[in-house]
Amino acid sequence: MAAEKLRDLSQPIDVALLDATVAAFYGTGSKEERTAADQILRELQNNPDMWLQVVHILQSTQNLNTKFFALQVLEGVIKYRWNALPVEQRDGMKNYISEVIVQLSSNEASFRRERLYVNKLNIILVQVLKHEWPARWRSFIPDLVSAAKTSETICENCMAILKLLSEEVFDFSRGEMTQQKIKELKQSLNSEFQLIHELCLYVLSASQRTELIRATLATLHAFLSWIPLGYIFESPLLETLLKFFPVPSYRNLTLQCLTEVAALNFGDFYNLQYVKMYSIFMVQLQSILPTTTNIPEAYAHGSSEEQAFIQNLALFFTSFYKSHIRVLESSQENISALLLGLEYLIGISYVDDTEVFKVCLDYWNSLVLELFEAHHNLDNPAVAANMMGLQIPLIPGMVDGLGSQLLQRRQLYSGPMSKLRLLMICRMAKPEEVLIVEDENGNIVRETMKDNDVLVQYKIMRETLIYLSHLDHEDTEKQMLKKLSKQLKGEDWTWNNLNTLCWAIGSISGSMMEEQENRFLVMVIRDLLNLCEITKGKDNKAVIASNIMYVVGQYPKFLRAHWKFLKTVVNKLFEFMHETHPGVQDMACDTFLKIVQKCKRKFVIIQVGENEPFVSELLSGLPSTIADLEPHQIHTFYESVGHMIQAESDPQKRDEYLQRLMELPNQKWAEIIGQARQSVDFLKDQDVIRTVLNILQTNTSVATSLGTYFLSQITLIFLDMLNVYRMYSELISNSIAEGGPFASKTSYVKLLRSVKRETLKLIETFLDKAEDQPQIGKQFVPPMMDPVLGDYARNVPDARESEVLSLFATIINKYKSAMIEDVPRIFEASFQCTLEMITKNFEDYPEHRLKFFSLLRAIATHCFPALIRLSSQQLKLVMDSIIWAFRHTERNIAETGLNLLLEMLKNFQVWFCMYSCIIYSM
Repeated sequence: MAAEKLRDLSQPIDVALLDATVAAFYGTGSKEERTAADQILRELQNNPDMWLQVVHILQSTQNLNTKFFALQVLEGVIKYRWNALPVEQRDGMKNYISEVIVQLSSNEASFRRERLYVNKLNIILVQVLKHEWPARWRSFIPDLVSAAKTSETICENCMAILKLLSEEVFDFSRGEMTQQKIKELKQSLNSEFQLIHELCLYVLSASQRTELIRATLATLHAFLSWIPLGYIFESPLLETLLKFFPVPSYRNLTLQCLTEVAALNFGDFYNLQYVKMYSIFMVQLQSILPTTTNIPEAYAHGSSEEQAFIQNLALFFTSFYKSHIRVLESSQENISALLLGLEYLIGISYVDDTEVFKVCLDYWNSLVLELFEAHHNLDNPAVAANMMGLQIPLIPGMVDGLGSQLLQRRQLYSGPMSKLRLLMICRMAKPEEVLIVEDENGNIVRETMKDNDVLVQYKIMRETLIYLSHLDHEDTEKQMLKKLSKQLKGEDWTWNNLNTLCWAIGSISGSMMEEQENRFLVMVIRDLLNLCEITKGKDNKAVIASNIMYVVGQYPKFLRAHWKFLKTVVNKLFEFMHETHPGVQDMACDTFLKIVQKCKRKFVIIQVGENEPFVSELLSGLPSTIADLEPHQIHTFYESVGHMIQAESDPQKRDEYLQRLMELPNQKWAEIIGQARQSVDFLKDQDVIRTVLNILQTNTSVATSLGTYFLSQITLIFLDMLNVYRMYSELISNSIAEGGPFASKTSYVKLLRSVKRETLKLIETFLDKAEDQPQIGKQFVPPMMDPVLGDYARNVPDARESEVLSLFATIINKYKSAMIEDVPRIFEASFQCTLEMITKNFEDYPEHRLKFFSLLRAIATHCFPALIRLSSQQLKLVMDSIIWAFRHTERNIAETGLNLLLEMLKNFQVWFCMYSCIIYSM
């Protein structure tokens, strides 16, 4: 009954009943009550006549939530229906909102008490302004400024309205107004800004009221980025702002305003004003934040206001220097102030806050890049002149002078750059290769998830440190070795200090001259190995081990040039492969792979003083080296040795090494196949299935690195592998047929499917990596037709592996037109049954969808004549499936479908032209 009464809007709404409904929605009653109240309020909000009740509701209720509900209704009308309303209704609502705002803000008590309500009314007024001003409300700005002069609380609220208006027009207008409307509003604000400017200056010079001054500064901050420059530099505005900067209650707002001014850059016209502003600012800053202050410590123990000040200070310095640093290099007095500011910025950069550091790092990166490019282009005067902003043609006599200027500039920044090197070393972010981290409890653990923000930060810091190293190799080396020496002496020993130092050392690989880099790296590795020997505790050793592995992995050029050192490093990695501390073995295997990829030739030649190549020595001790590794680590290890074998140029030796490498998995494989021949049930045991999976994964790893040279190994296991594939496929089909779709989710069926997928992955990897030799295709493709393709067609949908589709797509992409004769068989086995799976809806079998269209695209690209030979019904099916693809909700599938259609149409055009020529010639 109550709901019906509320829904009847032919008479004034029962506000008490509305209050009760709103209270029920926000209250703690039953779920049913809240749902019912929500339903009623939604219906009211959607009723086109509800807005006519807004004034009545606002006048009658004391409930803030009810007022907000009414204003929400009004906001919807203003956004979407305002211009359709009669003029008198628009004017009436406009005047009512203005009157309520003035009424509530003219009285101090009501203004503070109803602040949330007034703020919402201000937002509503600005939404009205976006429609009415300036065309239908030309007097708005003069009226607002006049009202502001009548009362300080009204003035404070007028500032809030102006701030909202500026933000709406300049920051949030995109997508809500036309470009023409935005342009019109900006022109109106510009043309009438003099009144606002005068009001702001008047308030700042005459008022003693803290809230009003703060509101005025906040409004100025919103306007400063776009107002004509004359209002800033040809008025007392800057002096006024600098006057408020030392006052604690206005400091942050003033600093935000000064930052907006600092970020402006319109040529050299106002350089003197910028220098004066910076000089006064630096004098004031030294009294607010003495140069002796430990900024990171002050930030850590400071209030939120004090922390915000440091954040704003970072923004001010970086904004000013990006636009005006050249001006400060012009005189000794200015240079002193500049260097002092850079000193502050270095201190701020040590603050333990990611956002603050990002701001500082962004600037340091741009400054160092500029200095590096000028240094790098000293031999190209024209480029150097451009770097310095000189747009004049160079005459021969100027070149020496220009070089001298560049050297002087580099010398000017040598002190800050040295401190910046230390900062980069102390705060270096973690590289992707490092897998060992300290958790929140202070334990050393294996990293479980990559932090993309940290990786981005590492790349920027690495780039910055490389530039810094190029600018002064000696200072870079000296700072790093000094910190490493402290670690050895135990003066500065912490996990974090060692980590950041080693990450920094690894990041500058290639930035020094070869001789210097060699000397530097020998000292670093020697000291790290010594540190590993003298340091007690498994966690400590794990941290040092991870750092040794990271550093050596970053210097492959050095390792290639120094065999004994390379051998020592690899043997050390083998030691780490027996260390069971979380992450150490993973990182040892990853580093081994990285080093082998870069130095593989070195392992297959007989080095001076050796009796045999290292790879042979390694294969002899292989079982003991991998004894403590997990299966996935063994796979990485095998991939690494595969890279070594791939570098051997003698085919006989290469096959011998491969045979020795695969001896362990082949021996196990032979045992399993032998047992299976006696009793096929042996293959059904879960432990046996896991062993088969592991053997296949090992083979895939080696195939990845060996490519064509893996031929002898895959030939050895290929037919038995297909038999196992067929048997496991039958087991899966039987399980799903008996147990229904849920059977595919059981651990046993998942394990069987893993073997099938790995088999397909192994074959695909080998064929993809092998060189384009037609005999390989002829050897491996025909035997797969029934065990793989036939099995796919015969299986129930939930047992079909999408990898079959990607395997045959790879085969067609690899062997191209040689596969034309096989396309009908592929089409028959995979097309109809896959389409039935994926065209029922847009969600099921997502993997099959993409891989199916990849297969179809491969056929269309390389075996188009085979498609022409299809029956008209089959060809229609192909075209229907393409149309279905580009209508797909998944963007990548839709794009694949469109690309496929384009290729098909091009091929049809070519084929039609050829066919026409043949007919014509006949």
